[in-house]
Amino acid sequence: MDFDVATAELLAIMLGAVRTGAWMMICPPFNSRLIPGPVKALLSVGLTLPMAPYLRSTVPSLETADLIASAALQVFIGAGLGFLTALLFAALQAAGDLLDLFGGFTLAMAYDPWSMSQSSIFGRFYQLLAITLLFVSDGHQLILRGFLQSFRTLPLDTTFSMETFSRLLVQGIGEMFVAAVQIAGPLIAVLFLADVALGLLNRVAPALNAFQLGFPVKIFLVVTLSAIAIAMLPGVLDSLVDKAVTAVVRLSGG
Repeated sequence: MDFDVATAELLAIMLGAVRTGAWMMICPPFNSRLIPGPVKALLSVGLTLPMAPYLRSTVPSLETADLIASAALQVFIGAGLGFLTALLFAALQAAGDLLDLFGGFTLAMAYDPWSMSQSSIFGRFYQLLAITLLFVSDGHQLILRGFLQSFRTLPLDTTFSMETFSRLLVQGIGEMFVAAVQIAGPLIAVLFLADVALGLLNRVAPALNAFQLGFPVKIFLVVTLSAIAIAMLPGVLDSLVDKAVTAVVRLSGG
């Protein structure tokens, strides 16, 4: 059985799949190691197919050097768009890491085979909870829609604005730190006041050795008050999704 496929359309799909694959390797929640590589490859092709009509007329020349340069550009664009999204979602894990640092949970850091790195308890918990809420609230569809919009505003023969990317990168890093402090700030303040109270108690009654109570007291406070902070995560996640989609659209628009 013979199939006739236009060369320009096939190249458009393949180059678009290269951009989508590079984006999926970095952008959460699609960058999870739980999704096998072949599945990501098929998803990248499947997500690019609906955009083929917009890409057919933007394919570069059929010269080998031009195709290689275009493929490299698609990898860079996809990785850049994915990194902007991942940067904002890193605020949730950073907030959990701050809680682990001030609450004493960093002593229980373990190797995470999914991310191939060491992670603390609340950092990993916040990350998994954010991914779960992202799928439950259909936030992943907004992220996909924002990325697919880049095929219209950044066609295959476009030029990538490094100035815009640098500006959005600096802004994204700042927003990540601000969001992490806002999420973990109230609990950090409570833990700081607990340390102050233990210090005053140790000065008043040195025989009690109040600092031996520091670890269990702070662990109790983190575990107890974290339920209040977790109740705020859906609203925070919704705000982060909006900022991520906005950053991708702004970068795509140049």
